[in-house]
Amino acid sequence: MLMKDKKGLIVGIANNKSIAYGIAEACHKQGAELAFTYLNESLEKRVRPIAEEFNSKYVYPLDVNKPEELENLTKYIENDFGKIDFLVHSVAYAPREALDGRFVDTSKEAFNIAMETSVYSLISLTRACLPVMNDNGSILTLTYLGGPKYVPHYNVMGVAKAALESSVRYLAVDLGDRGIRVNAISAGPIKTLAASGIGDFRMILKWNELNTPLHKNVTTEEVGNSALYLLSDLASGVSGEIHYVDGGYNIMGLGRIVEDKDGKTVLAWDLQE
Repeated sequence: MLMKDKKGLIVGIANNKSIAYGIAEACHKQGAELAFTYLNESLEKRVRPIAEEFNSKYVYPLDVNKPEELENLTKYIENDFGKIDFLVHSVAYAPREALDGRFVDTSKEAFNIAMETSVYSLISLTRACLPVMNDNGSILTLTYLGGPKYVPHYNVMGVAKAALESSVRYLAVDLGDRGIRVNAISAGPIKTLAASGIGDFRMILKWNELNTPLHKNVTTEEVGNSALYLLSDLASGVSGEIHYVDGGYNIMGLGRIVEDKDGKTVLAWDLQE
């Protein structure tokens, strides 16, 4: 089993539709021992049953914007695991009003919240876990195409994802002397709790489905399997990478062109039902 004797922390799981759930499931099936965190009491009620599903009794409170909770997290891990082998960072947030309208109208407060929660949290969480992480470990975060490219309604979160991807590269260099790898997965659109805050998300899903080379949207299981590779020793030579799991959509320059029933060349989008 790829993750036999491996111990890892999953930060940011919300429910069984989360991408982080798909990652946890893939790692658990391959023998990993897992710990989880929750943001508040409401999410704790969702996370604990998930932990039990994966045979874990380790569920810790964590608001990534509170230094004292990060300090406590280090102590929890040391007490329960000694050390861990991998960390999954699945944390992102921006005020809903900052995901609509014009990007130029983004308030300083919304910008700071998005950057602190979605980007700096990777840095602070990594720093908190370094004393309790084994050498040759792996850190993985989640990003999206809205970082390097424009995506409607993504606005300040796109800027945050761009900063997150840059942070992956700088952290990869910082931690390389210990053999700790830092990578990101850029997943295609998936119906998750986080995605519910994106305007016209159903249209984005449909567009993606019609225009990917594989003609489909990806699943949390598919993302989980790619994450399993990056977290396991199979990816021992991979660090600082942004790995796309989006059915190939990121390679497209224009929408996919097809022929209609009359043999006329049209966009695939124009033939949707």
